[in-house]
Amino acid sequence: MADLSAFPITQRWPAQHPDRLQLYSLNTPNGVKVSIMLEEIGLPYEGHFIDIGKDETWTPEFLSLNPNGKIPAILDPDGPGGKPLALFESGAILVYLAEKTGRLIPTDPAARYETLQWVMFQMAAIGPMFGQLGFFHKFAGKTFEDKRPLERYVAESKRLLGVLESRLEGRDWIMGDYSIADVATLGWVRNLVGFYEACDLVDFDSLKNVPAWLERGLARPAVQRGLESPARR
Repeated sequence: MADLSAFPITQRWPAQHPDRLQLYSLNTPNGVKVSIMLEEIGLPYEGHFIDIGKDETWTPEFLSLNPNGKIPAILDPDGPGGKPLALFESGAILVYLAEKTGRLIPTDPAARYETLQWVMFQMAAIGPMFGQLGFFHKFAGKTFEDKRPLERYVAESKRLLGVLESRLEGRDWIMGDYSIADVATLGWVRNLVGFYEACDLVDFDSLKNVPAWLERGLARPAVQRGLESPARR
């Protein structure tokens, strides 16, 4: 049985199954990337719900795993060389899990790099821009008298959806086959039109390919399970 006692995070969130990958997360658009991935590849894991509303990511135990104080993070007892590996940043975790299992990433080098570019597109563009739109449309930013920030992020989110719309023309998935590029992006598009209530704002219903892609993704049983993991306390 793996010994994870050297990792302080296991003192606050004890591992009931230390031989399994430990996931520290909650079901935000970034968090569900990893839970969906774990469900898709069928890798046994133990999920720990991290309550950001109670600032649990800023506790010493969590910061010992991710000094940036953000979810998700993982602790894999069976990392490279059979040694435990602690890892944060959702994109890095997706790549690690894909390469660990040989799943949802092409083996062809050119296709692999093309997949990674679309993961980075989500990380660098879709996530930050959609998140800012959510802040200025639904949360504290909506009270700002100056509406130029909202207008900026609405325009940029619409542009990014257009990029995705074009990419999906003639494809069921971003890479043709389902991959970590889709896993990275599904939760953010779902959040934009659902939780952020920005469907009308970004003219989502005027699109054809993105809504169909989102519907296909959300119909996947592993995606449905991943969206609810880890279970809330």
